[in-house]
Amino acid sequence: MELREKYNVILDWFERNMPDAATELNYSNPYELLVAVILSAQCTDKRVNLVTPALFKMYPDVVALSKATFEEIEPFIRSVTFANNKTRHLIGMAKMLLEKFEGEVPDTIEDLVELPGVGRKTANVIVSVVFKKPGMAVDTHVFRVSNRLGLTKDSKTPLQTEIQLVSYIPQEKLAIAHHWLILHGRYTCVARNPKCAECQLTQWCDYFQSIA
Repeated sequence: MELREKYNVILDWFERNMPDAATELNYSNPYELLVAVILSAQCTDKRVNLVTPALFKMYPDVVALSKATFEEIEPFIRSVTFANNKTRHLIGMAKMLLEKFEGEVPDTIEDLVELPGVGRKTANVIVSVVFKKPGMAVDTHVFRVSNRLGLTKDSKTPLQTEIQLVSYIPQEKLAIAHHWLILHGRYTCVARNPKCAECQLTQWCDYFQSIA
């Protein structure tokens, strides 16, 4: 099967079986999603969703967050991974949003990655989810699933994976394809002991064919 054909059949399966795939982070505006995605780095969405309600209640906007101290923020997010670094990132992010972007979350990758705690993955999430622009955020799930399925070849970095995926997935499907791959990796194609017996993509999966 040619690579483009593989993309077509796999994307078609996802489209039929996960038509409403979306982020599992809870948020109500761009500011809240930005905070949540920063907190979600190497942490589960479930854990992030446990800490953000109290955080957003106390710091409902960029202005409030920018005025907070490390000692005030850290207790709210202590249970997430790398809480100390993320506390500093959140405060720095809020200050930069006010100083450079008039308090508004920017809508381009180039502007977003200037913010503390925001890498290319986080920026892609924001532009695709909030601003409905084409974007492929590559986290560990996307990296693993695209490699196992054989959608990417010899990819060693998230950026290499992003470039390959973007070159084959239609722009209008990039945003939801990101969620398809994440959810498949989170619940089926897990890092250890992937649930191949439950997976309906095995006939097109390089990893499964190699172990079958």
